[in-house]
Amino acid sequence: MGRKYYLAMLVVVLGIVSVVLGAIFIELAAQKNNYITNELRQQNVTVGLTKEQIANGEVVDNAQKAQIAAETIAKHLQSIAPTYNDLMALNPSGKYDPANPNDLKYTQGLNMENSFNMAVLSFGVIQETMATGSALIVIGIAVGATGFMFFRLGKKEA
Repeated sequence: MGRKYYLAMLVVVLGIVSVVLGAIFIELAAQKNNYITNELRQQNVTVGLTKEQIANGEVVDNAQKAQIAAETIAKHLQSIAPTYNDLMALNPSGKYDPANPNDLKYTQGLNMENSFNMAVLSFGVIQETMATGSALIVIGIAVGATGFMFFRLGKKEA
């Protein structure tokens, strides 16, 4: 067995490793997707959904609905103040006052908006991880098949 044999085997092994890593990426992404979806469903949030969606029992549980919820909350916040700086300008001290109902409402809403934006970001990372895993599988199959072909060609030469 010469160098070509070992090189061919190395290429096959690298292909298998790539396929395994791709499958791991996809599995981890699916687990995180299920976790985030279930956590959102448990909160039973319907902000930003239509009356029909709510009547059908839908809740905010995916990236699109989370983005709509974040945008809806941002609009609600603008009824208190257009920006956080504007809110602070309304306060005599110019600082956040937790005893001020408007400050408290605004920051609670801001927290909810940010949470939904984080959910949107998380779903995006999950999609990217699944795409990366899929690409690793395709690359692994191609690399493994190439190694197998090298192995077969090396056997014919021997």
